[in-house]
Amino acid sequence: MAVVIDFAIVEIVKSIGRKYQARSIGTSIRLCFYECTDVHSFSGRIKKEWEEEKKNDGTKWNFLEHKGPVFAPAYEPLPPDVKFHYNGKEIKLSEEAEEVATFYARMLDHDYTTKKVFNDNFFHDWREVMSDSERAKIVDLSKCNFKEMHAYFVQKNEERKAMSKEDKKKIKEQNEQIQKEYGFCTIDGHKEKIGNFKIEPPGLFRGRGEHPKMGKLKKRVIPEDVLINCSKDSKIPKPPTGHKWKEIRHDPNVTWLASWTENIQGQVKYVMLNPSSKLKGEKDWQKYETARKLAKSIDKIRAEYREDWRSKEMRIRQRAVALYFIDKLALRAGNEKDEDQADTVGCCSLRVEHISLHEQKDGREYVVVFDFLGKDSIRYYNEVPVEKRVYKNLQLFMENKSPSDDLFDRLNTTVMNKHLNELMEGLTAKVFRTYNASWTLQQQLEKLTNADDTVAEKILSYNRANRAVAILCNHQRSVPKTHAKSMENLKAKIDARKEAVAEAEMQVKDAKRDAKHGSVKEKLLYEKKKKQLDRLKEQLTKLEVQATDKEENKEIALGTSKLNYLDPRISVAWCKKYDVPIEKIYNKTQRDKFRWAIDMAGPDYVF
Repeated sequence: MAVVIDFAIVEIVKSIGRKYQARSIGTSIRLCFYECTDVHSFSGRIKKEWEEEKKNDGTKWNFLEHKGPVFAPAYEPLPPDVKFHYNGKEIKLSEEAEEVATFYARMLDHDYTTKKVFNDNFFHDWREVMSDSERAKIVDLSKCNFKEMHAYFVQKNEERKAMSKEDKKKIKEQNEQIQKEYGFCTIDGHKEKIGNFKIEPPGLFRGRGEHPKMGKLKKRVIPEDVLINCSKDSKIPKPPTGHKWKEIRHDPNVTWLASWTENIQGQVKYVMLNPSSKLKGEKDWQKYETARKLAKSIDKIRAEYREDWRSKEMRIRQRAVALYFIDKLALRAGNEKDEDQADTVGCCSLRVEHISLHEQKDGREYVVVFDFLGKDSIRYYNEVPVEKRVYKNLQLFMENKSPSDDLFDRLNTTVMNKHLNELMEGLTAKVFRTYNASWTLQQQLEKLTNADDTVAEKILSYNRANRAVAILCNHQRSVPKTHAKSMENLKAKIDARKEAVAEAEMQVKDAKRDAKHGSVKEKLLYEKKKKQLDRLKEQLTKLEVQATDKEENKEIALGTSKLNYLDPRISVAWCKKYDVPIEKIYNKTQRDKFRWAIDMAGPDYVF
């Protein structure tokens, strides 16, 4: 059976000029030589093999073996001289209560500990782990003094920074040994890297935005919480001494190696393969191929939902307007939640209070203002001009409803997802998001990129195109605390470089005058000064572009869309077309994740 070729072979192919075709029987690989001068036709064969490899029965692997996850180290109690005080008096905490207190103490200088919700949640959960006597004494967080604990951790942090090269090397070697032992698995005869083989240590939940559960205790994960997935004929991972696994499964239809349920939001967490693995690469490739498939059907789908705006059935009208917003604004579909979960919504779960209608606003007609908490409690605020028919439908949907009523009361995510799959097999709200993000990037790159620009200016154009996607997908972030200082430092560098350019221009002017009727030596000096000036101007341009980029990007997170929603072949093709080093767009981890795209996409690739 054909297998997806190891990309290391592709690199060999490029370096020695021979082309290989890999075929696997069990764990052995036969290499066959054949004549081929076009590496992209070779990539096409890889693509074809991926299509052949896709199993119709849902099986992801036949053999899977690994050593299980690495658990967080046990808690080390504080030294006796580091005290905790309550209401001015020293209290010796039990080990469990002390551990949770240290989570808060570490964050004492963070904004989170100034927030009421964070403090209330922490104090509630901390009291849960206290002994009866501690709970009776410690009743007010404002009377707790964590300053000695905080100072201790600040000191430990400084000691880590001041560590000798030898000590740092020793720690690095220990981590490499753990990585070597636990960071790889064997899957169908291939050694594959595991992504997150270390289980997150206990701590305080932060969440994004104004999350209602911030400050709650993330409990320690133990082997008894963990499900292991591996093949029956593999060596079953051994749990730590004195423990046992919650369950051992042999499910070849999933790609996770271990899983457990975290206690804050009840979400299932997984140990997965590294993004650079074959299976992950296949999954990524298939995701973007589905989005490209939508590109071929989008006009028909849009025509259909526009027609449905006039339907006699209210449920069809609501579905059509919701689909319009999923398409136009890249909104998530939204899911029903329990009462204790964050009050976040998606398109299908919008309430009347989340939108307001304006026939005229800032010179625009038929504007809908959205204001709600989206995924991770990030505020979504957008003023969107819409078509008159959409506006009139929204007025109809809001009639005789109170603010807390559902806007789309005849619609839910199940109904929407079923309809999407009927429109196109495999179509989901996320596919719309991926399609619109990738399409936006491609259009913006064509619009913004100038072939005569410097590499720095081209990268600014790329980031601006990526920003358009991040804004579409509502990928916001808080302005980094270091932003003002970074901008100040950049401005100082720019001012210094401007002075250097001005001085160099004067020197060039003088040298040019001397060289006009001077000796060969004076003419050479002029050429040298001119080159220095050109180099300084290039450095100045680079710094000015960097400052513009940093300022424009201060409230936008570019990484999420780049990793999850943008077909990497668009970026690779752009780099190849405009001679921009791929390293300027993707770091090493990202290059590993998208190595399939780097090899496949030529400069003429179109999404």
